[in-house]
Amino acid sequence: MMTLRRLLGVLAAVAAMAAAAHAAGPDVILARNLYDSTDFERSLKVLLEIPSKDGAVYELIGRNYYMQGDYKKAAEALEKAVAAEPANAGHALWLGRAYGRRAETSNPFAAPAQASRARQYFEKSVQLDPMNLDAQSDLFEYYLEAPGFLGGGLDKAQATAAQIARISPAEGEGAEARLAEKRHDPSTAEAHLRRAIELAPRPAGKLIDLARFLAKQGRFQEAERTFEGAGKISPNSPRLLFARADTYIKAHRNLEVARELLKRYMSAEVSPEDPPKWEAAKLLHQVQGG
Repeated sequence: MMTLRRLLGVLAAVAAMAAAAHAAGPDVILARNLYDSTDFERSLKVLLEIPSKDGAVYELIGRNYYMQGDYKKAAEALEKAVAAEPANAGHALWLGRAYGRRAETSNPFAAPAQASRARQYFEKSVQLDPMNLDAQSDLFEYYLEAPGFLGGGLDKAQATAAQIARISPAEGEGAEARLAEKRHDPSTAEAHLRRAIELAPRPAGKLIDLARFLAKQGRFQEAERTFEGAGKISPNSPRLLFARADTYIKAHRNLEVARELLKRYMSAEVSPEDPPKWEAAKLLHQVQGG
């Protein structure tokens, strides 16, 4: 027999689910589906026409602008998302990403302030949700690459790598590999990358990371074999197409192959987790000598 306490708990859960469904609404669901299919322009059009916007709507607006490369508008929308729902770790993470990209694309005078804001929001996201792997990973990259006067540093990156390893041993090994590269210790970096492949439940991505590393070391034949190994596991991976083309272009090798890979990428079905097609278009323009 259901107790009163349990009945109240069930009713509360049902009410919460109903409220969430009502809050989402058909327009938000449509916009989310468009976003997931990388139709960012149409997703934005739907979202901007919603008269009463909450934090989730502003976050999705910000994500769409981010994916289109408009980081200023992305940050403006994500600021509103954070203001509406300050305890939401995902909103803080995406705002940190927007400021990070603004730092990368700003003039040298504005970039430090943008970078500092990126760090602050990455740290806030981690504080709100310490088990958020994406937030920990983005904070790790910031600490790894930013100079000390902007809050970066290898000691901070090392501590964050330990946090990442607690969430995902494979990703922790990947972070350790990045640290070893930064310390100019390629043999240790390679050992961590190979360990990451062993630990990853889906190793294709880690094989791509290893192939990129081997190419940077000038070990092109090994890199090719590793790319081929990733292709056997995930033959239709858009990420593999992009990574292989990008690696060839950076090494000034196989440029004709890189061009064909990028053309395939431009016609492939991609997700928001894959590099935006405008980035592939830039690479294609570069390799065509435009």
